[in-house]
Amino acid sequence: MVFKDKVVAAYQKIQDEICNSLELADGKAKFEQEIWNRAGGGGGRTRIMQHGDVIEKGGVNFSAVHGKLPDAVKKAFHVESDDFFATGVSIVMHPANPFVPIIHMNIRYFEMDEQTRWFGGGIDLTPHYVIDTDARFFHHLLKQTCDQFDPTFYAKFKTNADDYFYIKHREETRGVGGIFYDRLKPENTGLSFEQLLDFSVAVGNTFIPAYTELIERNRDQEFTAQQQEWQYLRRSRYAEFNLVYDAGTKFGLETNGRIESILMSLPPMAKWTYNYQPVSGSLESDTLSKLKKGIVWA
Repeated sequence: MVFKDKVVAAYQKIQDEICNSLELADGKAKFEQEIWNRAGGGGGRTRIMQHGDVIEKGGVNFSAVHGKLPDAVKKAFHVESDDFFATGVSIVMHPANPFVPIIHMNIRYFEMDEQTRWFGGGIDLTPHYVIDTDARFFHHLLKQTCDQFDPTFYAKFKTNADDYFYIKHREETRGVGGIFYDRLKPENTGLSFEQLLDFSVAVGNTFIPAYTELIERNRDQEFTAQQQEWQYLRRSRYAEFNLVYDAGTKFGLETNGRIESILMSLPPMAKWTYNYQPVSGSLESDTLSKLKKGIVWA
């Protein structure tokens, strides 16, 4: 089997398994699927869940696209070739309960030719309320996954996530981070492409044990109208990051991707309140104090 076909099959399997597990965890909502084709080549499977018992809106998307790279993307990637192939799974979950965190995962493979190809991706957590035990649990699982392949991966990729998922104009991180990596290839990892695919799949397989546990811990937590307002404010920060800084959003728009799939990451409801200041000593204030780079969670 051609290597990229092996990646496609692995990513489609991950999409299927995650969707099945999330439907079981939610207990009410089912994913709606839309098969789409890209005008320039390739397509994907968009799967959206809405109005669930746990998930207010979420997407688990698979795509495999190919064609000609726009000049802007060639410049950003520092490549000269035109032809490209890209495949990946992209996930964002926006829960209904403010004490269940937003989660994002993306695993991807990009190829232009035998010499120009790499893996990228990551998984990160954006709690509306930072719960220390949840953040430590999440990071511990990610470290376990990374350590199976290289004991240096977690520390490097955790720092990458702190730096990448940073809202510069707010001077705060998007959440409690996770791992983020890009352009992984044998030359900079010491792993073969087969091993890097195994790592990418392992990251994908970390999603369900991590998120289903956090759902079970927090899904029945009671919350007030004021805490829901805070949830909407935190969602607005998430939207700001995705629209201003997110590289995947930019790549999708610049390669004529499917708009509904690209923007599925945006929350169903968000609010921008002018100059909101949390009460000193409150849960909201405590959360803001932990939206910083460099916090050791694992």
